[in-house]
Amino acid sequence: MKHSLGFVLIVTFLLTLCSVTDAQRRHSSSRYKKKAKLRAKKPKGKEAIVVDERLSVLRTSPSLYARPIQRMRRGRRVIVLASKKGDGVVFFKVRALPNHSGWVQSEAIVGNFRKGDDRRLAMLIQASDGFGRLQRIMFFLSYFPQSALRPSMLLLLGDLIEEVSLSLSKKASRKLDIREMAASGAPLHSFYLNFSSLDRYRKLGIRFLFNIDTKSYHYDGDSWFEIARKFPKSEEAFEAKKRLIALQNKMLRKSKN
Repeated sequence: MKHSLGFVLIVTFLLTLCSVTDAQRRHSSSRYKKKAKLRAKKPKGKEAIVVDERLSVLRTSPSLYARPIQRMRRGRRVIVLASKKGDGVVFFKVRALPNHSGWVQSEAIVGNFRKGDDRRLAMLIQASDGFGRLQRIMFFLSYFPQSALRPSMLLLLGDLIEEVSLSLSKKASRKLDIREMAASGAPLHSFYLNFSSLDRYRKLGIRFLFNIDTKSYHYDGDSWFEIARKFPKSEEAFEAKKRLIALQNKMLRKSKN
């Protein structure tokens, strides 16, 4: 009973703490609605996304020897129109939005139209590192909402972002000059929450909290909340609750100076 009450208090605390991000959430919601309208206008076919840029050369025909049109970046959205074998691999004929088309090796992309793509992407994620690993997890969560692997991907996402938070905190402390910040007249925490190194993560929809006393960033815990809410009986839920407790402690921590 104590554990349940404690968890409720943690949730209440973090929801209150995260209220400062409401404006950002509303902005994100508006952006997603615009994207939904664009998706409604997409051509007929099966939607997929580029996850392996090593194989993502768009070609004029289904052959590894065919003339390349361009190499598609990771995260490029495509519409799969047909498939054909060539040179020992399967090629997909795709429309690479907004205005290119051609053939690409099937392993370069994933989509929920193809059985087993969630496991294939999960294996690629495990073999990845750095920012690319975070990108691929976000692709996974976007394209495979019903996958049995979702709880483990959510847990991994939170752990990776909290690791990133530590390095970002150190980087911000080196880059942000106390005297310059004081001279501007703006609140100290606003400099940290506008720090340019956060931008690439925010574009993925990742949000950070900031403890002004310790001058440290922390993950807002969104993926851990989802696990506790949607997968309460999973092994990952137990771990997610532990991480939420740890997050509460980190946000209440005071500077030793």
